[in-house]
Amino acid sequence: MTIWLSMLIGLVIGDSWPGFLGAGADIKTTNSLPLKWSPTEGVAWNVPLAGHGQSSPVIWNDRIFVSAVDGPKKETYQVTAFGLSDGKELWKVSLPSTDPVENSVYVSRAAPTPVVDKDRVIVFFESGDLISLDHSGKEIWKRSLSQDYGKFKNKFGLSGSPVQTSDYVFILIDDEGPSYLVAIDKGTGKTVWKQDRTARASWSSPALVIADGVPQIVVSSAGAIDGYEASTGKLLWNFTDIGGNTGTTPIDQGNGRFFIAASGGRGGENTEMAKKSNGMMQISKTEAGWEVKKAWITDEATPSWASPMSHQGCAYWVNNVGVVFCFDLVTGKLHYKQRTKQQSCWATPFAFRDRVYFFGKDGTTTVLAAGPEFKVLSENQLWDPASIKPDEKAGEKEPTEERRRAAAMFSGPTVYGVAVADGSIVVRIGEKLFCLR
Repeated sequence: MTIWLSMLIGLVIGDSWPGFLGAGADIKTTNSLPLKWSPTEGVAWNVPLAGHGQSSPVIWNDRIFVSAVDGPKKETYQVTAFGLSDGKELWKVSLPSTDPVENSVYVSRAAPTPVVDKDRVIVFFESGDLISLDHSGKEIWKRSLSQDYGKFKNKFGLSGSPVQTSDYVFILIDDEGPSYLVAIDKGTGKTVWKQDRTARASWSSPALVIADGVPQIVVSSAGAIDGYEASTGKLLWNFTDIGGNTGTTPIDQGNGRFFIAASGGRGGENTEMAKKSNGMMQISKTEAGWEVKKAWITDEATPSWASPMSHQGCAYWVNNVGVVFCFDLVTGKLHYKQRTKQQSCWATPFAFRDRVYFFGKDGTTTVLAAGPEFKVLSENQLWDPASIKPDEKAGEKEPTEERRRAAAMFSGPTVYGVAVADGSIVVRIGEKLFCLR
């Protein structure tokens, strides 16, 4: 499966992290990755970023690409390239937002992760602005989806990241206003196909899943899972026995299988449905057409923002208080549930050889032994918590006390995402990149 995906998007195996959650990357050929680090040891370099962003970095060979927003109205977008080996800034492109809005921790800030291939990096911003740059930072094309298809209305912004094949980039807009899935030609920026969807509030990303040799774009979002034929946009199947699936991404497990995950929501409004919405799905081709069913479901686990992942026959979930759930990948049998010292993970865990890395949002990373027994291999702190001073002005412009408290909670640094390539782990917080090696 990994080889097929690598061929599909032109990936150089082992040297790249081309999209959200790796999107086909294969790090098994990497010689080594760090097991232990601290603020004073194991950090090869760290660099400040212009503006602020919640997106993950992407990597192609020796170049890291990262997006950010800047200004009180998020009026400026930034795309910056750094050298993986030394963190040196190679270039930075700034562009104006076509739809400025108030810069707030309550609204997404450069949340969608870019995609990169051998020819270009394509960056999508939550205003609807979409730009394609070559690896030297020269503009290839740009457009605004909100100008083409209508402005977005989600009060918390958009965060769904694009997914790509060799020819197309796919963007999901699930919004309280116009909602759709669109395929865009990577070479020209023109729309190949567009499928309108029912309006809804959701922040999940689409995923590429191969079932019976057919590449499908699978969308898990706010009460439904849908599968679209990647080449035409045709809706192949629909599944609605699910709820609370507004934040995590379907994760391909091969042979038409993929993970789904859901949580109860801010007020617990989706709690009962979420108990029936975490587990493995199976797509099958039958004489009557495509069939989708639950292969196994667990009522034990719900996620934070991190999507579930698998490694060496085990499936892993992590919830918003740092409890890790480990299941048998085939049967869904619970192996263990154990709390780590970290809190919620916003970055999806990744695995390397005999290890699984869980990046807590507050800078603590727990590395567990892969397998059905809970064993902590290391606990690592990326920065000294005592060195962080809360921003006393955070959220002072927010209209309600609830929003002001939430803003204060997230005023400190947050680990949003990681990328792995060539023996390095690149960690992104809002205004800085770290390289662990």
